[in-house]
Amino acid sequence: MVHHTIGRRKRSLARIYFKQGNGIITINSKKLDQYFPKYIYQKILYPIKIIDKLNQFDITIKVIGGGFNGQAEAIRLAISRALCQSDPKYRKKLKSEGLLTRDSREVERKKFGQKKARKKYQFSKR
Repeated sequence: MVHHTIGRRKRSLARIYFKQGNGIITINSKKLDQYFPKYIYQKILYPIKIIDKLNQFDITIKVIGGGFNGQAEAIRLAISRALCQSDPKYRKKLKSEGLLTRDSREVERKKFGQKKARKKYQFSKR
């Protein structure tokens, strides 16, 4: 059975299709190690490592927006949600690690008449 879930982080959106298999992970039609550097894909595989099911799921991922870190965390959230759908007993372990929480922090927009979101141009009295 294929589970479809979505994960978001910053400006990234990850859609994953998750099923039992041999551990093949493809991201935007590329292999995991071709798409991300090694230090980042450890973050992606963390939920699967926690439940000791490494190389037992095939995951197809489509991710758009953001940078490497935002995309990796969006994928991690989607994988965690898919694991909970596949077997509800994983939920307690994943929740205690904080993997089911959507990090809602986003970049604040720049305002007109200012340099950045909160930084102002230098004030000159005379």
